[in-house]
Amino acid sequence: MTSDSVAVPEEPSTTGGSVLAPEETDPELRKLYDGFASAGLIPLWTEIGNLMPLTPHPEAVPHIWPWDTLLPLARRAGDLVPVGRGGERRAIALANPGLPGRPYATPNLWAAIQYLGPREVAPAHRHSQGAFRFILSGEGVWTVVNGDAVEMRPGDLLLTPSMHWHGHHHVGDAPMVWLDGLDIPLVHRLDAGFFEFGEDGVSDRSTPSRSRNERLWGHPGLRPLSAPDSPDSPLMAYRWADTDDALTAQLELEDEGHPGVLEPGHAGIRFTNPATGRDALASLRTEMHRLRSGATTATRRTVGSSVWQVFRGSGTVILDDRVTEVSAGDLIAVPSWCALTIAADTRLDLFTFNDAPLYEALNLHRTETTGSTTA
Repeated sequence: MTSDSVAVPEEPSTTGGSVLAPEETDPELRKLYDGFASAGLIPLWTEIGNLMPLTPHPEAVPHIWPWDTLLPLARRAGDLVPVGRGGERRAIALANPGLPGRPYATPNLWAAIQYLGPREVAPAHRHSQGAFRFILSGEGVWTVVNGDAVEMRPGDLLLTPSMHWHGHHHVGDAPMVWLDGLDIPLVHRLDAGFFEFGEDGVSDRSTPSRSRNERLWGHPGLRPLSAPDSPDSPLMAYRWADTDDALTAQLELEDEGHPGVLEPGHAGIRFTNPATGRDALASLRTEMHRLRSGATTATRRTVGSSVWQVFRGSGTVILDDRVTEVSAGDLIAVPSWCALTIAADTRLDLFTFNDAPLYEALNLHRTETTGSTTA
């Protein structure tokens, strides 16, 4: 028996298509296991250690993709790979080493670096998968979501909810780079995916500073009476200026001795649906965190997985017992029940998304917090 299982063996051995318990020599039991195999059956007692471990044992592993490796590859792809019908997007997916052959950051989360060059157009399409873009660098790109042109700027979170038409057009002079996040692995496993091609370009080439959805929904604490509730946010753009102000205010309140931060030196906000107060996307949670220089978070384990990206600053990330220095642009995959601790060398801003809404809906969410925090 292994230390993390409650029955033996963890995996059945196979011989010529038969399911056998290890070292099973009783001819009648061998015949029984052969009968199981031929009938398409597997007995619970040979599998329970895998099916019901004492704690989660994800296939995905903790992993960090350094930005100084990612960005040169994205630039080279920009030189060699066109954007257009067929590939649709110049998006380079993070492939977790624990999920070989699959372009998944974690079992439920798809993350990619997308690179759009000057004057390029990514054609319109839509799909069942919910998506967002977190903008890292560049300017001059508008995404057109259901016919509404939305400007993209560094630090902004842009949404493309399920089955919303979307395409991008670049009117600037320098490339733009952003993080794509989608629930592709989840939708694939659920056999729920649909995809539709739109026009070859985008329906609106205008470049407004404020989109129609922002004009309608972008007023804190105020909702239009004309609009119904929706499972995904009707607000397509969450601007960095607002995010920055909110994080700054939390740390200022801490300085004044008032509540507001998550823990000493650690401010955080969640992007929410202004119609319902729930997550901005039905299947993905999106957040922004800021740590003061010198602050260290508590160590947390969470059921469900997450991806983090350093937006600005530098620090150290501890994933279980692995300690890694991180800086702007680095991407971090945190599998289910992996212990995560973050320490800031400078002021550290991090964007993160996770699959917590799924686990909360199924009453499977659990978090364990250990250790003290410092600031």
